[in-house]
Amino acid sequence: MICIGESIHIISQSVRVAVEGRDKAFIQDLAKRQADKGATYLDLNIGPQKKAGAEVMPWMVETVQEVTDVPLSLDTTNPVAMEAGLKVCQKTPLINSTDSTEERLSALMPLAAKYNSNIIALTLAKGGLPTTADARVELAAECIFPSAEENGIPNERIFLDPLVLTVNGNQDQAQQTIDAVRFFKQMTDPAPMTTCGLSNVSNSCPAEIRPLLNRVFLVMMMGAGLDSAIIDTLDDEVMETIRIVESRDESTAKGKLYVALYDAYVAMEQFDVSTVDMSDPELSDIAKTIRIMQNETLYAHSYLRM
Repeated sequence: MICIGESIHIISQSVRVAVEGRDKAFIQDLAKRQADKGATYLDLNIGPQKKAGAEVMPWMVETVQEVTDVPLSLDTTNPVAMEAGLKVCQKTPLINSTDSTEERLSALMPLAAKYNSNIIALTLAKGGLPTTADARVELAAECIFPSAEENGIPNERIFLDPLVLTVNGNQDQAQQTIDAVRFFKQMTDPAPMTTCGLSNVSNSCPAEIRPLLNRVFLVMMMGAGLDSAIIDTLDDEVMETIRIVESRDESTAKGKLYVALYDAYVAMEQFDVSTVDMSDPELSDIAKTIRIMQNETLYAHSYLRM
């Protein structure tokens, strides 16, 4: 699993203050801690930065590169800032991101080609996010792949992102997103890469249940063919979940359950929750969360107590 560390994000007040004050020590500490936890890429999110983007993004890139050689994911909606950052990247970067509109594709696909960069491509059009897996595949086939081919970008440098929605109000979309990832991997040979913003699945959910929602959804997505995710690499539990699945560590009851869940989704099957020992509180919580993701139980903030 390619882990894209999400912690250097302008939405965080402490990060925003550090960027505005050009506090290298703060940014570098955050970068080093994520790298030490196993981040494959470090996402540098500076937001639109309409006025200072062309100065801020290269400052961020050079600041982080002083303390780690982990490749960087450049995250901004400003194409000028994006190119300014790409120019100073020492390792193959990741552009985060283009959507499926002609405006964004025409601005960012040429940059991916020019700087030999990987690129995240969202299945999102002007009309909004498609509500089915098939519609997401259609956007990739009709918009993203043709633009990549026109710019000479091979499929394996495209990271398709189906856009994850929260189960709080969009519960059926969890399965549609899982199906979209599975379909993406079947579209071309060689297949594109796949990615997602993991924590989106638990947006607006209570803080105490968000990590569990994220972990269970991640295992299901990995089974469907997810190659990478934008995650909190400082979250030891989510990194441990990845390790359990990738190493097939069944030395604990939780490990056995996660591996079984992963295997079910590799086999394109729903997981049979009736096989879980519900007398074990930890396994019971995981099983209840699987039911939410499989749309078998209606989501409520209190679902673990039901």
